[in-house]
Amino acid sequence: MAGNNTEGKSSKTGAWITIGAFDGVHLGHQELIKRLVDGAKRDNCPSIVVTFFPNPIIHLRNIKEPFYLTVPEEKDKFLSRLGIDSILTISFNQSVSRLSPRDFISMLHQQLKFTCLLIGYDFRLGADRVGGFSTLEELGREMGFCVRTIDPLELGSQPVSSSSIRTAIKNGDIRAANKMLGYPYSIEGQVVHGDGRGKHIGLPTANMSIWDGKFLPGNGVYAAYAILDGNRHPAVVNIGVRPTFYEMPSEQTIEAHILNFSDQIYDVKIAIQFISRLRKENKYGSVSDLMDQVRKDISDTEEVLKNEPAQTNLST
Repeated sequence: MAGNNTEGKSSKTGAWITIGAFDGVHLGHQELIKRLVDGAKRDNCPSIVVTFFPNPIIHLRNIKEPFYLTVPEEKDKFLSRLGIDSILTISFNQSVSRLSPRDFISMLHQQLKFTCLLIGYDFRLGADRVGGFSTLEELGREMGFCVRTIDPLELGSQPVSSSSIRTAIKNGDIRAANKMLGYPYSIEGQVVHGDGRGKHIGLPTANMSIWDGKFLPGNGVYAAYAILDGNRHPAVVNIGVRPTFYEMPSEQTIEAHILNFSDQIYDVKIAIQFISRLRKENKYGSVSDLMDQVRKDISDTEEVLKNEPAQTNLST
C-alpha cells in the first residue's frame, strides 16, 4: 500500500488508529483526534491517523474545481499539533478505490498491527462505500481489533462537516466557517507582481499566488490578518475580478492591503487569515469613489479586528 509515514513513535502492537480525509481538521475532527490520542495514551501505545491524498471525494465525484480546505502540509501540521504520533498518507488512486473493506483493512492491519479503530459516526469505507460500522466490527472480531465510533459534533443542531464549511466559505460567511473550524480559515502563498494599479493609486497590495487546489472564499472584501514571519498584521483582502478597472471579467485575483505596512515583500510567502466578510465586490464609477470605499473598508477592518480574540492552537 503506497503511503508516507511521518516521524513519530514507531508503530507497535496496540496502536490506536483512525481513518479519514480530515479536510479542514474542523471541530468534529478535533474531538475525534482528542479521543484517539487519549485512548492511545491510556493503552500506552501510538496514535496514528490514516488519511488520503488526493481526497477520495475528488476521485469519486470527478471534482475539477478547487476543493481543499487544507493543503496536505497544513493538515499534517494541524494533526501533529493535536498530539498525533504518526500520520500515514495513502495515495488514493483507481486501484485503492476498488479495494473491498476487507482487503483494505487487512493490508492496513498487517502494516500497523492496530488493536483499536476509532471512526466518525458517518464513516464509510471501500468500493461503493459499503464498509460501515457493522462491517468493520465483523472484521475486527476476525482480526483482533475493536471498533469505536463517536457521535457527530453539532453547532446549532447541525453536524459540523467539511461540506458545510465549504458552503459557508463559498457564500462569504467566514464567521460561520471559522466557528465550525475552531480557527480562522487561511490561505498561504507567494507574493507576486500584479498590474501595479494599487501602488499607482496609493493603495499598495500584496498579490498572492496560491495552490490551485485550495478552496477560496466567495468574491468580496474581507477583514483579515496577514501573517509574515510569525507576526499578524491587520489587512483588507479583496478576492475577485476588479470590475472597476476591467470591463470584461479578468482572472480572479487575491490582493491584500496590509495596514500600516510598507516593506517590499515580493516573492515572500505569506498567509492570510480570514476573519469576516465586509461586503461584496462592486464596480465603482471612478477611482475616487473606489478609494472612498477602501478608506471605509480599512476603518471597518480596524473595528472588526479590535475585538478579535487571540489565535487558537491551530492558527497559522
